[in-house]
Amino acid sequence: MLRSKTRWITQNNQSEAIVAELVQQLNITPLVASLLVNRGIRTVAEAQEFLFDHNQEFHDPYLLLHMETAVERIRTAINKEEQILIFGDYDCDGVTSTTVMMKALEDLGANVQFYIPNRFTEGYGPNEAAFRYAASIGINLIITVDTGIAAVHEANIAKELGVDLIITDHHEPGPELPDAYAIIHPKIPGSTYPFHELAGVGVSFKVAHALYGEVPEHLLQFAAIGTIADLVSLTGENRLIAKRGIKKLRQTSNVGLKALLKQMNVEANAIDEETIGFMIAPRINAVGRLDSADPAVELLLTDDEEMAGPLALEMEDINKERQSIVNKITEEAVEQVESQFPLEENRVIIVGKEGWNPGVVGIVASRLVEKFYRPTIVLGFDEEKGIAKGSARSIAGFDLYKNLSTCRDILPHFGGHPMAAGMTLQLENVNELRQRLNRLAFEQLQEEDLIPLTSVDGSFTLGELNLEAIQEMQQLAPFGVDNVKPKVVLNNTEMESIRKIGANQNHLKILLKQGEDKLDGIGFGIGDLYEHISPSAKLDILGQLSINEWNNIKKAQIFIQDIMVKTWQLFDYRGALQVEKIVDKIPKKDSIWIFFQQDTLNAEMEKQVPNYLLVETMEQAAAFSCKEKVMVLADFPKNIDIVKQLLSNVELERIYAVFYKQQSDYFSTMPTREHFKWFYGFLAKQGKFHYEKYRNELAKRQGWSNETIVFMTKVFFELNFVTMENGFISLNKNTDRKDLTESPSFQQKQAQFTLEKDLIYSSYEQLKNWFDRILKKSVHNEEEVKKWI
Repeated sequence: MLRSKTRWITQNNQSEAIVAELVQQLNITPLVASLLVNRGIRTVAEAQEFLFDHNQEFHDPYLLLHMETAVERIRTAINKEEQILIFGDYDCDGVTSTTVMMKALEDLGANVQFYIPNRFTEGYGPNEAAFRYAASIGINLIITVDTGIAAVHEANIAKELGVDLIITDHHEPGPELPDAYAIIHPKIPGSTYPFHELAGVGVSFKVAHALYGEVPEHLLQFAAIGTIADLVSLTGENRLIAKRGIKKLRQTSNVGLKALLKQMNVEANAIDEETIGFMIAPRINAVGRLDSADPAVELLLTDDEEMAGPLALEMEDINKERQSIVNKITEEAVEQVESQFPLEENRVIIVGKEGWNPGVVGIVASRLVEKFYRPTIVLGFDEEKGIAKGSARSIAGFDLYKNLSTCRDILPHFGGHPMAAGMTLQLENVNELRQRLNRLAFEQLQEEDLIPLTSVDGSFTLGELNLEAIQEMQQLAPFGVDNVKPKVVLNNTEMESIRKIGANQNHLKILLKQGEDKLDGIGFGIGDLYEHISPSAKLDILGQLSINEWNNIKKAQIFIQDIMVKTWQLFDYRGALQVEKIVDKIPKKDSIWIFFQQDTLNAEMEKQVPNYLLVETMEQAAAFSCKEKVMVLADFPKNIDIVKQLLSNVELERIYAVFYKQQSDYFSTMPTREHFKWFYGFLAKQGKFHYEKYRNELAKRQGWSNETIVFMTKVFFELNFVTMENGFISLNKNTDRKDLTESPSFQQKQAQFTLEKDLIYSSYEQLKNWFDRILKKSVHNEEEVKKWI
């Protein structure tokens, strides 16, 4: 058995009739049809819209509440040449939101500039000092992008200063909305906008759409970057933004983006959602995480190639610095959890330290969630100011925003979503926050909720996962939240080969097969599983499908993320010259070592093996009870019945067969009946034979070992066939006819010979079948007993 690392939750939206209809009507593969149904797409029209953008257009921006008011005010400002300030945010969504609004207003001739607060000196969102500064330099209109929905105080300040404030945002609205000139937000009370999940840049894009009077196609590339980076739902209008925006990115003429792509060594025509999520967005985010986000906006706005190159290089260097800082803080945070906050007492993890950079703690929080699977808050402490700033990430079943909202009295500044949030609080309230959230978590999360979940699109055979199907699957892209890259399960697959690869041997390469069908599998970072997969194991594989192209040859493959073996496994360590040498290769957790010989269980072994038992008799085997799931059969038993008895009442996940034996009987001569017949005839012919003097010579003449003559003589004595007098051996003339099997020595040697043959010198498959028969009999007996209870 091999347990999976996560709980595999398979979608149950399948309908064979609907899948069949989609296959027939759209001429698509069953794989793609199944994936569509799992995404709630159940009609041909819906599938056409999703796959091919049939009849899909952007919603009318004026469906957003207050859009007409906002557009009228902006146009008035442009016509009167008023100074406009775009107030943005320092993450990728905020940077692209700022870029979209700046480009739109500049195109329309506005007198506009941008302002992004410094994460470290000003914190998140609008602040009074920034608004007062804006008023002092003659700003008449402030437009927030990707921020502002919680700026109740700042809106009042703007009003006091005579500055009009238009808020465009997408974060969760609080119980009190700011008293602004207009609020453009898809979720505010009274809004009837058809799609609620726009990112901040999506809202900015809608404002630009309204201002232009048509869809601003040239801004889609920026909208796609921010939408994908902010991990909003990639369905509905967001899917349209991302899909069309990626097409624009592949043909971009933006000087800053071209410089960034060159710095990353990425070809524009190869850009997809993963390029944005794992390459472009982290570099844009890194700037605002460590310092001012202004260079990122300047890069996207510039038309100067000489300026773009150095800015792209600066962003690359900052990103490398960010990676180093994140790694260091993560190590310290893990150590803090393990030493101070035991998981059994903490269903919410809150860690913090002086000097931790508040700009990267969100990334650290994500890593801790991945490692410990608990809602996590990571804080940077400022002892001098007495405050803590940080970020939170959650797990399924624990709504961060809702639960943090119950702590508003100690959270003067916080905002976010059900799965992520940012906050500032007094240092003295950190412990109180930890206690409150843990109380809520213990009420809302059960033990099972703390085992990571993996949502699976379905189980498929290797025959269904051919190259054509995987190529067609790409029509479901771009993948992201609510349209995740498909994860599939392959059940009961065999292995044609398995090996560890990579410089550190930390990756796994498996050639999977089912009948005549085969599929390459590669598992990055799971090379350690090699030691936990037996040669005959049937694997359940969870992974993501892809196409491997090499030398213009395309092959289907699966990136393996998790492996499960549902049945018990046999690991063959027979032939070990020393038992001590294999101790480190066998799991210590939930394992018990069984020794059948006192000689093997020496003092050194007792030190090395954490849990062991000496079983020398049938009585000891019968008394054995086992709660462990792993059994190591360390040395050779005296008889087969002890092993059978030992396994009669166990439920094992693994057996490690060592069966160490210092000296083997198997390769010593086991005389056949013909050997005994010849020796008997020889003694009858000789009458008397000087046993001590001539037995070696007789053995050599016959090509036997001396041990063979000694053994046959011993058997004859036990059967009373011979007598010995003055060193001469001769036959008894009046002896009853007996079979060789009546000799105890013959029985013992034959039993040992057979036992070694079965346990030590059998093939792996033969030994596995031998154990299977015993374990199945054990299960059958247990079931029979249960019938009578």
